[in-house]
Amino acid sequence: MADFFRTHKLALLYCLKVFVGVRSALFVVGLLGVAVIPVNDHSGLPGWELIEGPGWNNLFTAWERWDALWFLQIATDGYSPTDFSAAFFPLYPLLIRWSSPLVGGHPFAAALLISNLAYLAAMFVFYELTRFEFDEATARLSVLCLAVFPTSYFFVAPYSESLFLLLSLSSLYAARLRRWEIAGACAALASATRSIGLVLALVLAVEGLMQFRNDREPGRGKRLALAWFWSAFAAVGTAVYFYYWYRSNGDPLTPLNDQNGWQRFFSWPWETLRDGTRIGFQFIGQYAGGYHTLDWIFVVFGMAATAWVAVKTRPPYALYCLAGFVVPLFLAFAGRPFMSLPRFLIVLFPIYWAMARFALRFKAEPLVIGVSAGGLGIMTLLFVTWYWVF
Repeated sequence: MADFFRTHKLALLYCLKVFVGVRSALFVVGLLGVAVIPVNDHSGLPGWELIEGPGWNNLFTAWERWDALWFLQIATDGYSPTDFSAAFFPLYPLLIRWSSPLVGGHPFAAALLISNLAYLAAMFVFYELTRFEFDEATARLSVLCLAVFPTSYFFVAPYSESLFLLLSLSSLYAARLRRWEIAGACAALASATRSIGLVLALVLAVEGLMQFRNDREPGRGKRLALAWFWSAFAAVGTAVYFYYWYRSNGDPLTPLNDQNGWQRFFSWPWETLRDGTRIGFQFIGQYAGGYHTLDWIFVVFGMAATAWVAVKTRPPYALYCLAGFVVPLFLAFAGRPFMSLPRFLIVLFPIYWAMARFALRFKAEPLVIGVSAGGLGIMTLLFVTWYWVF
């Protein structure tokens, strides 16, 4: 352990500094937000029972919003086949349930600890992976871009995003280091955290194939078979969750079918892009059309960043971004086609490489970080005051 800290001291200290700085700022923004902005109506929300009121408790309870209520309810009461909770994959609420006794039986405290510790750990893994693929300067700036991205507040809220980011990063980094057993285990856990984790099976398989093509040593076929074996483990988390529902109510596809209960419907990606773009411009300047416009801005950025990743990085990273961006387009939200896409984008870590490399090339670090941090402040204010930026 001492050798580990000596070897990675600079990376650990930098990530800790960024985490503490940004997290402290978000504490202040959250506390001020609920005190100076009228809170949007959120009465009658299903899920975890809220305890709200004035006081310093808002340093923490300001983050108890929207889907966090569902994760907390599942952690305390389990799933129900009738409330559409199956759409939320199980690893994050399970970790909340298992760790709650360690913090006095408080699920909300456990959820915050898990999310924030996973976020800090994800920063470190991202730093190391970026240094492996690029250089020290890109690693430092990429971590900062991750921390101040306008929707990165989801990483510190009781959501599963930070856990998924940590697991997917760890899986791909382990694969790059040819530690395939670790890559497979992390991918299995990732697919038990979010449905999109299943795509890691294909992403890892492509990484294994690339290593095979560059391998000139004897036994490369055996190494490819081993890589593909562990890549297939990405399906284990999803398979176990589906099996749970098969044993519970006889329908293993309940997690997919429950998407209908969240007003999502099948749509071809080009139709979702068309409708989201049309609505994004149709209601500019009038409430609540701004949500559609914000969604559209994030989608355009995601498309541009994914295109850069496809051209400038390895195919597995491009495939990871492409799948993470396109798959949600198949399930559009009624009346707001791009609903939640700004949140889905934040776990696609190669997009922060696009931001960092752009900033370094054009010497625009202050501009990129400043604009992004400003967006984070605005979006955080809307989030903690119950406006629809989820």
